[in-house]
Amino acid sequence: MSKKTTSSSGHKLGQLIGDWYEKNIAAVVFESVAEDLGLYLDHRFKERSCRGGKILWDDLEGNSVDYDFVIELGGNDSMHGVPIAFFETFWRRGARHSKDKARDDSGKLLPMRGTYPTARVLGIVSAGDFTKPAQEYVQSRGIDLFFIPKDNIVKAWADSGIKIDYLDNATEEEKAGLVNKAQKELTKKDKEKEIAKNLYKICGAEVFGSYKERLKAFVSSIPVSYGLTSIYLGEKVQFSDHAQAKNYLSDFDTGKKINSTELKHKIIYEAIYSDGAMFEREDLNINEALKLHEEVGRVAEYFKAILNNK
Repeated sequence: MSKKTTSSSGHKLGQLIGDWYEKNIAAVVFESVAEDLGLYLDHRFKERSCRGGKILWDDLEGNSVDYDFVIELGGNDSMHGVPIAFFETFWRRGARHSKDKARDDSGKLLPMRGTYPTARVLGIVSAGDFTKPAQEYVQSRGIDLFFIPKDNIVKAWADSGIKIDYLDNATEEEKAGLVNKAQKELTKKDKEKEIAKNLYKICGAEVFGSYKERLKAFVSSIPVSYGLTSIYLGEKVQFSDHAQAKNYLSDFDTGKKINSTELKHKIIYEAIYSDGAMFEREDLNINEALKLHEEVGRVAEYFKAILNNK
């Protein structure tokens, strides 16, 4: 029996559990946050005319990256809004390669922080075996982490009569049997929701409630300070000889008046938020800086109005 065949049923079971977790746990929490704040939640379980199958957002390098969940201000089924939060979710049966998973998902999320000043949260919602060093790596990158241990997930399914765990040396036939039983049980009405209720009971509803409130606090934080640095750049002077470059620097006159028309103007834009986070983008022209500032202002005014109406 080939290695590929041996692992196929285990992989299929993992996908089954991961899809359940993404749809019935993560999506429910995010949808609640979005509804409470009047925002739009995008995910693969809903159809949206303004995108294809994947939830793609471009980074500063022009790379299109797909995400599991994105919360937007002003978005709807036919139009993208301003991105507020990006999330990745996963289920891991075993602890192997946890650090690799942490690096991969962190690497997907981090470019959005530098691309969109309105991206208040980058988060990972995980379940299963995820080692402490992997968790610490995620958190050290400034990424929010929500984690449910494997035993809790296994028990939630077992309480609904579905066994999802197996020994590492389990045969293909044993794993296939678990997959077939799980698939059959999940066709029953509200079975997926039943398992989710089991998990809420096992973990405590306050675990999910506190996570929801944490997200709402991060998402609705507003800028308390804006910084604008104006920079004028001259043309680069190129030398092929070390001594010539040294002479240029030694004889450079800092008091010399320079014609501003010969200089290139750039802006460094900075926004500092009430939760201590800071967004900074360099090398902007005036129009680019103004566009960023308008996006930040749109989000800030929206949440100010929410806070003032409470």
